[in-house]
Amino acid sequence: MAKINKDMKLGEIVEKYPGTIDIFFKYNLHCAGCYAAGFESIEEGAKAHGIKGKKFDELMKELNKAAGGK
Repeated sequence: MAKINKDMKLGEIVEKYPGTIDIFFKYNLHCAGCYAAGFESIEEGAKAHGIKGKKFDELMKELNKAAGGK
């Protein structure tokens, strides 16, 4: 079962699963460490950085793997 979903706030993800920060940076989502992380969902942040479709699915898969989910 997935632990991280597209509606979770970036800051919430990093706080719960610190190992995900490297994945955010790999995808150039440096917003995971900025003020927007408190109110922006991962889906919103990804869209703002042009990450969508298959690339977004890959991001979610990597994040969930790092969080110990599927």
